[in-house]
Amino acid sequence: MRIFLIAETCTELEALPDALPARGFVWIASARREFEVGSPVLQSRLHQWGCGPLVDLHVSDLLSNQLPSQFDYTSWYDLMVFRRLAAAPGSSGLFLDEEHGTLASARRALQAIDTSPVGFAVYDRLLLTVHPADCQVRDHFAQRLLQMPAGGNGSSRIPPSPADLMLRIVNHMVDSYLELRRLLTRQLATLQQELFGPRSRSVDWQMLLESRNTLHMLEDICEDQRSAVQEWIDALDEWPPEADDHARRERELLRVRSRDVLEHIERVLGHVRRLESSIESAVQMHFSAVGQRTNDIMRTLTVLTAIFLPLNLITGIFGMNFDALPLIHDATGFWIALLLMAGIGGGLGALFWRKRYLGTRH
Repeated sequence: MRIFLIAETCTELEALPDALPARGFVWIASARREFEVGSPVLQSRLHQWGCGPLVDLHVSDLLSNQLPSQFDYTSWYDLMVFRRLAAAPGSSGLFLDEEHGTLASARRALQAIDTSPVGFAVYDRLLLTVHPADCQVRDHFAQRLLQMPAGGNGSSRIPPSPADLMLRIVNHMVDSYLELRRLLTRQLATLQQELFGPRSRSVDWQMLLESRNTLHMLEDICEDQRSAVQEWIDALDEWPPEADDHARRERELLRVRSRDVLEHIERVLGHVRRLESSIESAVQMHFSAVGQRTNDIMRTLTVLTAIFLPLNLITGIFGMNFDALPLIHDATGFWIALLLMAGIGGGLGALFWRKRYLGTRH
């Protein structure tokens, strides 16, 4: 569990403070297991600070590793559970470059997708976050806040409120989808190469089905993220109006940042849907290519059958058991029949070649 006092600068505390600061706020970033063990102590501190303890149902939500993205609120705090989309550490070296990979690396890339939830309890002067173990998002923001100077501008300034810090963390988790997007693009490119390669008959259809299921899962996660952020925006509009201009400006910045997060989620959702459409189109094109190859083979066999059919007719006629057949008793009869069959076969072959029934170019 890491504790930060955020005012004009960010300071990391060694233990929970006895009281919340008059200016600024406290950020408590806890791993899920640490939160489970230290929940009774934290609940008593929340009561001591006058923040109102967490509802038991919300505690269970924060401890759950399978909960989808959602938003809820009480009179004391707002609760946001946001599932991150990220590539597991070490997955960037699975592919040689943007175009080359193997089925084994593609399978490992599919298994390297991390969708763990991160929970936020947003009070007026306190932000409580519950992360997976060894969460890179928590460590990233902890290091970034500790290095921020006082009086910065824009995104480099110290967050003025717990809600602002929560939105920054959520926005960072959405933007971290970029690395996952590259990983998924390479994985699907490898599958598409297998679909259209010379050995496309040996496609790993089980892996292709797993890829489609993963994309459907990511789409559901993105839709849950969008719904959660939209509910947060609706709840933000229902907050009591602020009295002074500075507070109203901070409220408006929260709305702008919330809409920006929602727009980023829409872009991620659109990209996931494009990947789904791409893999569906690749499967359809694969079956079309297989059907085209089958048609080429059947056309060639049909043309060869059409060429040899009159030759079989000629040999059948001269093979009849009649004594008065023409050319039967002639010494040149065999050569005449042979030249006749060769001429008919060559003529039909030339005709079919001219009509492009034979050959590889169409």
